[in-house]
Amino acid sequence: MHAVPGSVVPLYHQIYLVLRDRCVADCDATLPLPGELDLARQYKVSRITMRKALDQLVQEGLVTRRRGAGTFVNPAVARQAQEQRRSAGLLENIISSALDTSVRVISLERAVPPQEIAAELGLAAGEAAVRTVRVRSIDKGPVSHITTYVPTAFGGRLHAEALSARPMLTLLEEQGVKVGHARQTITARLADTDIAALLDVPVGAPLLAVRRLVLDVEGRPVQWLQGLYRPDRYEYRMDLWRGGDEEARVWVQKDEAARP
Repeated sequence: MHAVPGSVVPLYHQIYLVLRDRCVADCDATLPLPGELDLARQYKVSRITMRKALDQLVQEGLVTRRRGAGTFVNPAVARQAQEQRRSAGLLENIISSALDTSVRVISLERAVPPQEIAAELGLAAGEAAVRTVRVRSIDKGPVSHITTYVPTAFGGRLHAEALSARPMLTLLEEQGVKVGHARQTITARLADTDIAALLDVPVGAPLLAVRRLVLDVEGRPVQWLQGLYRPDRYEYRMDLWRGGDEEARVWVQKDEAARP
């Protein structure tokens, strides 16, 4: 694992984030984590880097060290983290699905958004935001065309090299943004000439159109997004439960036989 060039996030913290997700996903407290040296080899980092990542997990209380026995997940803290993750389940799943694709950054610039988008982001008239256009792909070809606007207060340090390697929400969170929830609508749209060329579909082909406004924990808008998806390579599913609970998942096609 290597740090993204230009990233301000230390490598040990990147390892910590990966290990934290792993501990929360599998909070079996009966088995110890692999040893420090084994983990360092697995993630191709130095033992010192791995030790700093594990120390951060200990400070957080997610794991505890038992002399002579190893390092164990603290199930109470892991369950609490799972509940927090469940409340933001779709956003986490969106990030996860993004990791299954490659991305090409078409453009990244400061631009004044259309009035409707500016209003959703709480921007003043004529105020610029960071505008990005990206195309996500799998081995077979393009999956989605994504346009985002981020207020400069949150997105001023975004750069194309990092965006080509990591999900935008992850980068924003690493820069201090605490993502809270999102408002999303899904409709349909026909591919125009430009979109058809980028997604490798005929002009007029039907696409899934997703509009999403992401807010931080204080309710401030941090990202406006419009995604246009090929329905043959992208699925959106929602499980509904009696009592009002709902859980949404997105899938990006990996091959002919399976979807993640």
